[in-house]
Amino acid sequence: MSGFTTVLALIVMGLVVLVLIRGLFNMLKGGSGNTSNKLMQARLVLQAIAIALIMLTLWLTGGGR
Repeated sequence: MSGFTTVLALIVMGLVVLVLIRGLFNMLKGGSGNTSNKLMQARLVLQAIAIALIMLTLWLTGGGR
């Protein structure tokens, strides 16, 4: 189970990076402020999910003890 949560956390962290890059490109090209706001909200939600998965993985593995 901890292997599954580790892989899932890595996937979500990759999604965070993709949303961040997309938001930066949107800002550089002078895109819509509404789009930038939606991307920021999506990034925050994905980061919260990633942190929760990392904490779950640590809990399942005993925190590296």
